Amino acid sequence: MYITKCGPDGNFSEGEMVPFGPISLSPSSGVLNYGQGLFEGLKAYRKTDGPILLFRPEENALRMRIGAERMCMPAPTVEQFVDAVKQTVLANKRWVPPTGKGSLYIRPLLMGSGAVLGLAPAPEYTFIIFVSPVGNYFKEGLAPINLIVEDKFHRATPGGTGSVKTIGNYASVLLAQKIAKEKGYSDVLYLDAVHKKYLEEVSSCNIFVVKGDVISTPAVKGTILPGITRKSIIDVALSKGFQVEERLVSVDELLEADEVFCTGTAVVVSPVGSITYQGKRVEYAGNKGVGVVSQQLYTSLTSLQMGQEEDWLGWTVQLN
Repeated sequence: MYITKCGPDGNFSEGEMVPFGPISLSPSSGVLNYGQGLFEGLKAYRKTDGPILLFRPEENALRMRIGAERMCMPAPTVEQFVDAVKQTVLANKRWVPPTGKGSLYIRPLLMGSGAVLGLAPAPEYTFIIFVSPVGNYFKEGLAPINLIVEDKFHRATPGGTGSVKTIGNYASVLLAQKIAKEKGYSDVLYLDAVHKKYLEEVSSCNIFVVKGDVISTPAVKGTILPGITRKSIIDVALSKGFQVEERLVSVDELLEADEVFCTGTAVVVSPVGSITYQGKRVEYAGNKGVGVVSQQLYTSLTSLQMGQEEDWLGWTVQLN
């Protein structure tokens, strides 16, 4: 794993590769006491002819820098972040699965590691990158998920930290997710905290609603994470001739949609087979619950990510 630290000057040291294992932290570190931490997630894929591809790593670097500013933390430069990702993947290249068998998940982690008992930014920060091979999210290609709309708990509020990938955003969704899974649902879809009628996002995915040839997704305005897969799917959809609208999307539109899908690093594209809202269940037709649009966009994006299609958008970075 890669590790580097920085002090109050905000400049990270060159960094080094060390064996994956436990790290030492003060009990009064900023991350443990005040949640001063951010993480990222991206993947490396192996092409059929051997080389390894990264997908848009500079976007993760930029998002971490934006999140770090919100959490009052220094962050590595884009160049340092991308170089660290490359080093970590190359040091673990034997763990990158063969083409079509999965990918190498990459987890950059930035945290306030310095001791700080009073409520204040930590005096020292640690940036780590570790990896893990992962299989395909769905064993049999795409498989639809069943969501329940949550109208009591909220993931984020205006002025909060919903738009950055801070660690506390994820702990706060665990209870609603646990309750939903106990009832047989795959995950939870959150509504806005003010009007309680506009879609926000699933626990760790962005949501898209299809009606005719128009694809709508909630606009990124401070409470929704600006997903990199989300951004990529929008560009791919536009290139295929779809009209894409980023705006307020009501729960009523969701229930009347032709098709619904989620996007995220782990799932890439996840078709939604059903939505349950206030006891009413709506099912979406398609090939075993997989809509035509979901399938088309999934195939297009994964082909780009795995180097099976010419990268006309310049999104992949090849490692030799």
